[in-house]
Amino acid sequence: MSSPHGVCLLRRQDHKRSCSSESLGATMAESSHCFYCREDLGGKRFVRNEGKPVCVRCHTKFCANSCAECHRPIPVESKELSHKGRYWHEECFRCSKCYKPLAKQPFSTKDDRIMCGKCCSREDAPRCHGCYKPILAGTESVEYKGNSWHDECFTCCSCKRPLASESFLSKGNDSYCNPCYDRKFAKHCVSCKKPITSGGVNYQAQPWHSHCFVCSSCSKPLAGSSFTNHQDQVFCVDCYKSSVAKKCSGCQNPITGFGKGVNVVNYEGSSWHEYCFNCKKCSLSLTNKRFVAKGNDILCADCGNK
Repeated sequence: MSSPHGVCLLRRQDHKRSCSSESLGATMAESSHCFYCREDLGGKRFVRNEGKPVCVRCHTKFCANSCAECHRPIPVESKELSHKGRYWHEECFRCSKCYKPLAKQPFSTKDDRIMCGKCCSREDAPRCHGCYKPILAGTESVEYKGNSWHDECFTCCSCKRPLASESFLSKGNDSYCNPCYDRKFAKHCVSCKKPITSGGVNYQAQPWHSHCFVCSSCSKPLAGSSFTNHQDQVFCVDCYKSSVAKKCSGCQNPITGFGKGVNVVNYEGSSWHEYCFNCKKCSLSLTNKRFVAKGNDILCADCGNK
């Protein structure tokens, strides 16, 4: 019988019987006594141990190998198996895990333990990070971040839905299906309150879906466009000009704060583009200069004194 490693187990029973037969023949020709108890071996079965005749009883007591499993001596009449300098009764040669008899079966050794092929495979198999049971060869499994799972054990840590064939997201050491991850970790849109799974817009430290961030007047999407805020509402440029912006007291066009008209001059409830804040008579720019108001007109100091 051979092991998976190619090492043979010898059945010592046949070898001992041949020794006994030869010895028995010698006993008939000449008288002999047991080396230990000195019993006359004439006509009796005996064993030669290192050339010395030994009766069966003394051989069991003084010379027999001890079984590696039960630690009892293996008598001449018992079947004996050996492997790598160790010996067993035939009935004691079993798998150390499942106790299956291995006298006539293939086996493996691991850390001086004798195991059947199935138990050895289990012993060497990686352990599932979910149930901690072995993942046997041929079993569907998942490898992720240096750990292994049975397919059915790799689940969303929130809803326990299997993830082996699904897309998933991880947070720390935990894995989530996409819906659970969004519910637990995704930012939620200020407008519709639903999770933002991709893209999105941040405005005033608050998250929005791109399609939710729209003009308060015409609902035009504002992502990537110029817009302005008025009384906690956002407006596109066109709606701000037509519906919200003050009119310049000089040119009567809306003051938007965009482009050339970024700077604004305010005086007694009226507003001007900075470039429109000029003397009514001489058109001198009055920005950062003294001026005089006469009725609805704004004049420079010189014109105002005339």
